[in-house]
Amino acid sequence: MKICTPIILIACFVCLPGLAQVTVPVANGNPATREQIQKLFDVMQIREQSHRMMDSIQKQMQAMSTQTIRMRYPQITAAQIARANSITEESLKQVPLDAILDDMIPIYQKHLSQNDVDAMIVFYSSPTGKKLMQEMPAITEEAMQMSYQHMQKQIDDVLRRVDQSMKQSEQPKPQKRSTQQNPPQSN
Repeated sequence: MKICTPIILIACFVCLPGLAQVTVPVANGNPATREQIQKLFDVMQIREQSHRMMDSIQKQMQAMSTQTIRMRYPQITAAQIARANSITEESLKQVPLDAILDDMIPIYQKHLSQNDVDAMIVFYSSPTGKKLMQEMPAITEEAMQMSYQHMQKQIDDVLRRVDQSMKQSEQPKPQKRSTQQNPPQSN
């Protein structure tokens, strides 16, 4: 479960730029070109935002992991926590953000026409669009902190239930006694 949570966060983060658009397959007009999508990503500073977001995700994951580990293993040392944080950090450094963004281009092309992307480029080049992109990391970080509280409650509940289930399955099952049916008594 601890592994799934970071994956979900990363998937949400990578898809974040697409949430601002309507994702209806392009019916009218030509699909956006690869160059248009790359320009949109440049205007939106997606690559830079992605790297900053990964830093934020790393901090959130370390906080969640540390809290969960301390609850499950109260005797854990600071050195062990530091080692776990190091593992988290190394794992996130291995996420191929640039490759993921490149792989997203065809998805954008599938759902956005050339006119859509041109309009988005105009918007994200405007003062309002730039402000949105400037504020997006802070908005996302605050949203992640808020969602973390809800997610942590769910994770704690799942871990508690798994622990209960494991304890129940570890308990020896009573052996069945062979029982013979008593013949009916006659009155």
